[in-house]
Amino acid sequence: MELKTVTYDVANRVATITLNRPERRNAWTGRMHTEYRWSMQQADRDDQVGAILVTAAGNVFCVGADARALEGHVAKGGYDPGTPQQMPEPGYGVRDEFDASFAWHFGLSKPVIAAINGAAAGVGLVIACYADIRFSVPGAKLTTAHGKLNLPAEFGLSWLLPRMIGLPRANELLLTSRVFMTDEAFELGLINRIVAPEQLVAEATAWAEHLVETVAPGSLATTRRQIYTDLHRDIGTSASESEALVNTMMGEPDYQEAVAAFIEKRAPDWHRAGARQHKNKDN
Repeated sequence: MELKTVTYDVANRVATITLNRPERRNAWTGRMHTEYRWSMQQADRDDQVGAILVTAAGNVFCVGADARALEGHVAKGGYDPGTPQQMPEPGYGVRDEFDASFAWHFGLSKPVIAAINGAAAGVGLVIACYADIRFSVPGAKLTTAHGKLNLPAEFGLSWLLPRMIGLPRANELLLTSRVFMTDEAFELGLINRIVAPEQLVAEATAWAEHLVETVAPGSLATTRRQIYTDLHRDIGTSASESEALVNTMMGEPDYQEAVAAFIEKRAPDWHRAGARQHKNKDN
């Protein structure tokens, strides 16, 4: 796919997806939505990628839907996503409830880190909330935005926010659509770390690279799936499945490599474990 509104780069096992319409404050369009999903699919399928970083060009993360698109919805008398009929489907096929707009993030096998470089509103805030970890600059404006446009809470945000920051706090942000700053978001627990603008992407990238280097990819994928699946079920089911997973994963090459590295007092080499697994399959 020819990318015009998003850039996609891979370095040191981290795929960086950058929203790239700074002249429009990275406003969301149907094309950007399509390119974003395509880029996520590429990253999730690439064995050389261990983590995904999402950020934006300029000093704004995403102001939400493009104003021109909003005018188009008015003219057409309803919602027109502006996307092709057949969209890329990253994260699909893991659980039925994840096979939906933006919920597909939960089906990805790689952790997603957001580097929020500026204001995020509407769908921009949605994208940030679907990340697993959020880094942000200080003093940037955030808002759910939908209430000022006579719209519902968008793309599962009414499900996400209560689970992320608690019902009372989520209710206030969702019902009022008020502007709040990233500093307040940090206090609420919505942002993991506040970083100076000139260091944001570098620090978020370094964090992602460290994660990939120190944690087995199979463990990352499995733990991530457990986290989002367990939001839908009871503790007993979760505990029983985790016990079964322990037995399964102890037979995998990554476990053998982890134990060897621990005994030999060295950093684990997950690439070596992966190569050993492929060799065993070939034989």
